[in-house]
Amino acid sequence: MGARKRHQPRRGSLAYLPRSRARSMEARIRAWPKLNSEEPKILAHCGFKAGCVQIVTIDDRDKVPNAGKQLVSLGTVLVTPPVLILGIRGYSKDHDGMHAEFDVYAEDIPKSIAKEITIKNVAGSIENAEKRLKQIKEIFAIVAVSPRDAGLEQKKPYIFEASVSGGDIQKQFTHVKELLGKEIKIDQIFETGASVDVAAITKGHGWQGVITRMGVKKKQHKSRKTVREVGSLGPISPQSVMFTVPRAGQMGFHQRTEYDKRIMIIGNTESDGIKINPDGGYKHFGLVKGDFIILKGSVPGTYKRLIKLRSQIRNVPTKVIKPNILEVVI
Repeated sequence: MGARKRHQPRRGSLAYLPRSRARSMEARIRAWPKLNSEEPKILAHCGFKAGCVQIVTIDDRDKVPNAGKQLVSLGTVLVTPPVLILGIRGYSKDHDGMHAEFDVYAEDIPKSIAKEITIKNVAGSIENAEKRLKQIKEIFAIVAVSPRDAGLEQKKPYIFEASVSGGDIQKQFTHVKELLGKEIKIDQIFETGASVDVAAITKGHGWQGVITRMGVKKKQHKSRKTVREVGSLGPISPQSVMFTVPRAGQMGFHQRTEYDKRIMIIGNTESDGIKINPDGGYKHFGLVKGDFIILKGSVPGTYKRLIKLRSQIRNVPTKVIKPNILEVVI
């Protein structure tokens, strides 16, 4: 009999590097779509993960075997309280990258939010900021959301930037200036049937071995002293372990962005009278109150975690088709 082959780690098991813990509970959005429309629009909103439901719809996809038939799919419920437009930030651009040229903030900011930010009015006022618009390449809205508005106990608000696209810089600045100090709801940014990209921090699983973490196959029974380890860490010479070799380590609590999540329902538990809460509320979350959306499919992260929603950056359709929903099974 020939010698048994030593186990080799499967190719492509790296997937993501580095697999370290996220630095914050708040995910970062690093890229933004560019709209061709002349009307400016804020491209982001956010929500908190509440739970999952089943959605019974008529499949409206073309060229699939199930087209026109009943389809049952998973839906994720996100509580989306209104976000407050705190300020405007303008960025200039040179060979060294993007540079913040001015920050203009609203006058009456709630105390719970004002104490979390350091106001640096580089431009001094809206009038001074408008004089600098010629050197500005991108306009961002500084927005804030309070977990308390979603029924959570966390007091500290989340503050982040949301890109503004469409039209020229002057129109974008004017659009955000009109919204300064006001709250915007989810239906002012997205519509039913549109797709969004979600950014979140995944569930944490702590330190895990190579079998669970990297999907390495277990070794044959009695072939080695160990079963749940990699068969070989590499050659004898050079005496080093390459980065491509699966190793044990941190699993979960990573930042991830998932694309093209379709919005099935946008509603409000009070005004629309939609029954979205199961008896006793969702497990680990409670009752959904106020504005909410249901996304088709799963969303990264555990319950109560912040989920950022960005306008679709890939596979943007020419028109938005509203889903034909028959039933929502709670």
